[in-house]
Amino acid sequence: MDFLTNLSEGWQFGIQLLVVLICLFYGARKGGIALGLLGGIGILMLVFFFHIKPGKPAIDVMLTILAVVVASATLQASGGLDVMLQIAEKVLRKNPKLLTILAPFVTCFLTILCGTGHVVYTIMPIIYDIAIKNNIRPERPMAAASIASQMGIIASPVSVAVVSLTALLLNSEHKLAGFDGYINLLQITIPSTLFGVLCIGIFSWFRGKDLDKDSEFQAKLKDPEFKKYVYGDSKTLLGVDLPKSSWIAMWIFLAAIACVALLGIFDSLRPNWGQIMKDGVAQVDALGNPKMDSLSMVAVIQMFMLLAGSLIIIFTNTDVKKIGSNEIFKSGMIALVAVFGISWMADTMFAVHTPMMKDALGNIVTTHVWTYAIMLLLISKFVNSQAAAIAAFVPLALNIGVEPGIIVAFAAACYGYYILPTYPSDLATIQFDRSGTTHIGRFVINHSFILPGLIGVFSSCVAGYFLALVAGYL
Repeated sequence: MDFLTNLSEGWQFGIQLLVVLICLFYGARKGGIALGLLGGIGILMLVFFFHIKPGKPAIDVMLTILAVVVASATLQASGGLDVMLQIAEKVLRKNPKLLTILAPFVTCFLTILCGTGHVVYTIMPIIYDIAIKNNIRPERPMAAASIASQMGIIASPVSVAVVSLTALLLNSEHKLAGFDGYINLLQITIPSTLFGVLCIGIFSWFRGKDLDKDSEFQAKLKDPEFKKYVYGDSKTLLGVDLPKSSWIAMWIFLAAIACVALLGIFDSLRPNWGQIMKDGVAQVDALGNPKMDSLSMVAVIQMFMLLAGSLIIIFTNTDVKKIGSNEIFKSGMIALVAVFGISWMADTMFAVHTPMMKDALGNIVTTHVWTYAIMLLLISKFVNSQAAAIAAFVPLALNIGVEPGIIVAFAAACYGYYILPTYPSDLATIQFDRSGTTHIGRFVINHSFILPGLIGVFSSCVAGYFLALVAGYL
């Protein structure tokens, strides 16, 4: 394979990029865990055929995924998640006419609390039931709720994407003045995400025909079997007497999240091991304050998520066998493998070509800052993971000269896997909508999620940009 290493850097980069894209596209097409496994083929070809030194997989990201997923899966196994869903259902059923606005906020908040958008599966049948029983086109709240559930990831204090992005910005050679970490990022992403969710709800309120004016739907209703299928049995948690242990589990989980947020706001509460020294010189920040070797927020989240899972097991009658078999755990493990394969392959390839890419793309991205958001959006679609997209692209973006403030402002652009309707939550939403109004169009790209997704991410990025301006990051 010496002829490959003797090619010019441009040709080598082109061939390697083709290999990476083939792995991404084929892995995405096969779905599930295949995306991470295909990364193994890519890394092997880069190392053995092109003699590139292997990069580093995103170990911190992977371990955080593991900790958060185990805690969330334990919450589900304990019944604590059912308590959250019961509370959410009370809010939705009390205000059925506002369902299209409230449903996306409910799913977004559930994601913010749990750190994963996969909690949407259990609330979606309830949203459908409320919609169909109140003559609301189910596509309106359901598509909006599915998109909002994923948008909440970049606003969650226990999500891998937030922790990863914070760590990358803090470890960058080009420090962002006034950005001290975790909470500074959430001050931008939480309000910008909620603004995007509001925009989705307002748009969805008016989309599609009302059910009584939808001639195609009304024609199908003439079939008694179809009508029975559509209006079927109600799905509800109301009136269900959940055990005390489920409530205890929920409060343990929420207390752990509160502790994480508290330690993020007041870094003085975290253990530290003295001032950071480099080559015998004490390090200081941009304001001249000493840089302390404090416990990282990555480690804090890992510790408290494991603690939450442990306390739930100790103080409730949770069946431990159910933890590894529920939906949250399975989905989380798929995400873990995906981040492993993709981040390792991407770091290996892009690290060696960073100088060339800086020369080729640096001026474009720094002159037209919106191109950064477009690139991150597309990479997210390739890897079907916000954390993986951040791990793969943000280090490259920082190295080619993208301002850290732009990365903070356009954080919402890490969610782009709604572009094609291949993500599990979107596919599940289509199945939950028995009316058929939430659908994939004839041309695939014209599906129920594309417009809410574009509107939500675009409006969040615009809001993030102005918030970053106000914060002095731009």
